[in-house]
Parts: sequence; structure tokens; C-alpha cells
Amino acid sequence: MSNIRGFGLAEGNRRIDTSCYSIDEFPVAIRAIAEEHRPSRLPFFRNLAALDREIATDATFLGQIHLIYQSAMHATRAAVYYLPHLDNPALRKRKLQIFVDDDGLPGGDTHHYQLTQAFRNIGAKLVLDDEEFGEPEELCRRLDGETALFVRLAQTLYSRSLGAWCAVEAMSVDWMSAFSEALSAHFPEFADEPYFKECFSGMVEERHATESVSITQIVLETRPILLSETLSDAKIMAQALDGVWTHLDRVVQNASRTIQQP
Repeated sequence: MSNIRGFGLAEGNRRIDTSCYSIDEFPVAIRAIAEEHRPSRLPFFRNLAALDREIATDATFLGQIHLIYQSAMHATRAAVYYLPHLDNPALRKRKLQIFVDDDGLPGGDTHHYQLTQAFRNIGAKLVLDDEEFGEPEELCRRLDGETALFVRLAQTLYSRSLGAWCAVEAMSVDWMSAFSEALSAHFPEFADEPYFKECFSGMVEERHATESVSITQIVLETRPILLSETLSDAKIMAQALDGVWTHLDRVVQNASRTIQQP
């Protein structure tokens, strides 16, 4: 098992109190973690929406936003392929549908490609081409701070329990809605990009959230000893995701200060 201290998280954050949750209450526990770490509560989204138009439409600035956001999303999409405990045919079938929803869209499209195209359409100067988003450590050489931490943690936590997956899926609708709304303040057409429109209209993210919890509860019923670690990893991943929005807000604040200087 990887040492979480090596990722810069305090030992005190490793465990949450799971004594008040039974396996039957696992969905309640995940909802509580998701609400505590609800992305839209953080200032990044409103600060992005409130940016001066000159900053918000700058190609280099948009490229930095794309790099950070796409890196975090790529890390989770890649890590899903390493989810443990889903070995019997029925669970493999359900896991496969998650893969298809992300990476098996009609015409060879993927959520990764859709997101990049959405940023190209608003004039972003991309830092990395799509195929340069690969192995986590190699990607982290182009990242820093909280985003690099998140990418590394996704690889570690997704492969050892199902908790990190549950946490991310439970919060995805919230941050996608907030992100779409924030950039739509400057680019009204942004919310109509397939990356957002197809997810929202098909309720893909809601389905993934429900599936992740349902599948994990099935696993926990047969392996109850995993409950504590599963919830702990969900909490750690939620904290790390907070860091991604903090990093993005730092980019917004730095860009704002730069343009305000004489």
C-alpha cells in the first residue's frame, strides 16, 4: 500500500470516522463527503465567471485552464481502468459501460477529445496535444502543485479501493455545471459543446455516480473489511480535488493581477 504521506497529505486526513456508518449506509456516507467537498462552493468558478473579458478570452490563459482541468480529468479516466474487485462477469459488464461512456463514443470520439475541441473553439492556445496526456509521472512533469498531487493520487487510490472513484463520480455533475456556467459567462456557446451537452442531456454523470456507489456496495457486502479504507480513500480523493480548484483559482488570480499592473 502506498504511503499517503509521500503525497503531501497529513496523516490526520487519512481516516474519517466510519464507526457511524454501516455498509447499508454507504451511499449516505458518500453523499456526505460529496456535499462537504462540493466543488461549486469554492471561489474558482465565480472568480472565473467574473474575470475581465480581456483576461478570460486570452489564448494563453485559456490554455493553462485547459491543461490543469484536462490533466485532472485524464487522470481519473485512465485510473478507472485499474479499479479493483470488479472481477465477476456481471461487474465487468457494468464497468465496461463506464469505459464506453468515456472512451467509446460514436465515431471514435471520447470525452477527452470533446473537451479539447471545446477549448479550441474558444481560442485556447493548448499546451499539450491530446496524445501527450499519458502516463501520470510523465504528465506531472508538465504540472505543479495540487494538480500534480491529484494526478498521482488518482493512480494510487483508484487501484487500491473503489472509494476515490465513488467520490469523483458523486461530485462530477456539480463541477461540470459550475465550470460550464463560468466559461459561458464569456463564451455563451460553451455550454452547447458536446462535452457538456451530451453529458447533461444523457445524464451520463448522474448515472456514473449511481453506478459507482451501487457497484461498490455490492463489493462491500461480500468484503465488509474494506469499508473503512473505501471511505478513507473517498475522503482523500475529495480533498485532493479541492486542491485542483484551488490551483485553478490561483491561475485566475495571477492572470488578473498581471493585467492590472501598469
